[in-house]
Amino acid sequence: MTPAQRVSLSVAEYGAELLRLVRPDGRSQRLRLAEAGGRVLAAPVASRVSIPSFDNSAMDGYAVRLTDVAEAPVTLRVVGEVPAGSAGDPAAGPGECVRIMTGAALPSFADSVVPVEDTDGGTGQVEIRVRPNPGAHVRRAGGDIAAGDPVAAVGDRLTPGLLGALAAAGHTHADVRPRPVVLVASTGDELVADGSQLARGQIHESNAVVLAAALARDGAEAVTGSPLRDDPEQLAEWLDRNAGAADLVVLTGGASVGDYDVVRDVLVAHAGGMFRHVRMQPGKPQGWGLWPGGTPVVALPGNPLSAALSYEVLVRPLLHRLLGTLPARDLIAVAATGWRSPAGRAQLLPVLLSSGPDGTLLATPAHSGGSASHLVTSLAHADAIAIVAEDVAAVAPGDLVTVRMLA
Repeated sequence: MTPAQRVSLSVAEYGAELLRLVRPDGRSQRLRLAEAGGRVLAAPVASRVSIPSFDNSAMDGYAVRLTDVAEAPVTLRVVGEVPAGSAGDPAAGPGECVRIMTGAALPSFADSVVPVEDTDGGTGQVEIRVRPNPGAHVRRAGGDIAAGDPVAAVGDRLTPGLLGALAAAGHTHADVRPRPVVLVASTGDELVADGSQLARGQIHESNAVVLAAALARDGAEAVTGSPLRDDPEQLAEWLDRNAGAADLVVLTGGASVGDYDVVRDVLVAHAGGMFRHVRMQPGKPQGWGLWPGGTPVVALPGNPLSAALSYEVLVRPLLHRLLGTLPARDLIAVAATGWRSPAGRAQLLPVLLSSGPDGTLLATPAHSGGSASHLVTSLAHADAIAIVAEDVAAVAPGDLVTVRMLA
């Protein structure tokens, strides 16, 4: 393919093209809840018990019959006590009550709880000073969820809160999707990955670090190694050796139209490579191929900001497809300041988010250099990416902009 043959696509068009390369394979693995944080459910989960499983007290106080305290203030005889965890069910006759602790099972005779704050705190007898409402401070069985009701669905990510709900529902394990294995490699003779002193023309490699962290955030297992040289034979041999063990390969660098863009040459020669001009800034040169054996290979630009933002809008959706999850919705923010945008290309601009005096979500460019492709530090403290439409040449203060969260 020559540069003149490159197809120009919108971000949405090229993203849809990439999504056709991957799909969930239906595998699952069973993990203990303590090991399953952040994983994605592969099977629905129903509650094994009602929560609560019994009527219980929401307060420390006294379990009473409403009829005995209708004329409060009244004095009742205290005939028992029920701490949390007790299996006891003390009886009480008219004019009698039972001390009860938060979470303890409500005695069968009682229909309400009077908090200790509304009494004199007595132990042999107690003065009830305030008449409770019917059913006051009683948590009814099944008031949270009934046995058999769904707790979580396929594709739900196991957050701390959801893990807690599964445990409370009587589960100790969950069936989860395996982490997709994504092979990541940066290409380029200019790259130095060991932190050593740079020679003229060299730069420290950062793309693999950024992409591995983003992949881990999104639920994948990233496999990285040393940068690959601009050597077609080395790249082809590396892919032959490693691609078969991965669900996806992501390469950075060598995707443009230069004489040393070996990723393009290798994928076109061996993997039916398709290279596109995507109408976005940064990140115009993009490509993909299917390595023999069927592993998708996605080629991103090499400039640091281009690679990072290309991941967010083009590769991150592939992880959602592989895991069967839904992406978070984009938000709408108000531009706190103005900036220019390249007409004819969707702009991807790292932004800082803040709240205005009235609570409005505000977006401010994270770097004075805007969305120039080499500005790796613009992502260092960014909260989100502002996505500016192709037909917009300038954003003015107060304009509404779409923002995609990075976290």
